[in-house]
Amino acid sequence: MASHRKPRQRPFSGGTVRTAATLALAGAATATAFEGTSHAEPQQTPAQVKAEVDRLYGEAEAATENYNGAKARADEAERALTGLQDEAARKEDRLGAARSALASVAAGQYRSGGLGPAVQLALASDPQDYLERASLLTRAGDRTAAEVASVRRGLDEVGRLRARADGSLKEVRARRDELARQKAVVEDRLATAQRLLARLSAEERAAYEAQHGGGPNSPAARPAGTVPAGHPGSPAPAPADGSRAARAVAFAYGAIGKPYVWGATGPGSFDCSGLTQAAWRAAGVSLPRTTYTQINAGRRVSRDQLAPGDLVFYYSGITHVGLYVGGGQIIHAPRPGSTVRLAPVDSMPWAGASRPA
Repeated sequence: MASHRKPRQRPFSGGTVRTAATLALAGAATATAFEGTSHAEPQQTPAQVKAEVDRLYGEAEAATENYNGAKARADEAERALTGLQDEAARKEDRLGAARSALASVAAGQYRSGGLGPAVQLALASDPQDYLERASLLTRAGDRTAAEVASVRRGLDEVGRLRARADGSLKEVRARRDELARQKAVVEDRLATAQRLLARLSAEERAAYEAQHGGGPNSPAARPAGTVPAGHPGSPAPAPADGSRAARAVAFAYGAIGKPYVWGATGPGSFDCSGLTQAAWRAAGVSLPRTTYTQINAGRRVSRDQLAPGDLVFYYSGITHVGLYVGGGQIIHAPRPGSTVRLAPVDSMPWAGASRPA
């Protein structure tokens, strides 16, 4: 029996205990150091913070245009679904009336169908009257058969409409999911940018804002007519020929000073493509919603062919747009935290220009 017992373990000696405790403390310290290293954000210089904020704002603007495109597609899918549902409901109403009429005819035929034609003729008080009615019934039967066929076609058509509506509903849900994803990307980039800007001093933040569009009181952000003539931020003379381009430019001047809000199309706030869309809408021209579709909505023009009203696009991904107003200036909605303002046409990397038809 003794041979099956576990060997008796010797207690730790004093030195062993001290060694184990030392190793445990060292391990804990090492783990804490690694944990701190993995979670601590690296210290950045103000210049690095500003560069990172620029990158985040650029990504947010690209995501905003993707959001705008997704919203336009979602709205279109919802309109199509509503149209299908309305058309199916109208056809079902007409089909219900036709089926009720057929039911009445069928009930009448059932009530009079107990006797054959020969017996009905023999028992008729006026055989000639019966024969005339029989002829009418035959023609009515032909008409009823046509009505039955029409109801069957109507049922098939309603079934197809309902199937298309089911497919459209799936598309609407997919578009809404895409919309939510793009919205999350925009909000994430903007929130991260704001956290980074909060690391800067008040003076550094003010300098950054002045460099990237300025505050609402900067000259380029003041409404047209409030900037002294000859000032660097003074507007170019607006065309007054009554053309559609002139009306678009006049609208853009009227929007100066209004805040940038991503996804907004006015009248109180705008994002970049929302401003150009609204300006040309005021001139009676419908533009698509996004920068990457607006660039193809008109005739391409070169840098030396720019005229007031032209759309000027920026960055390699065509993620920003402004409205050329003449004098080497555009009016645009720059980014969150800024307002609609004047800017030099060459203040951002050129991607192209187009003239709405």
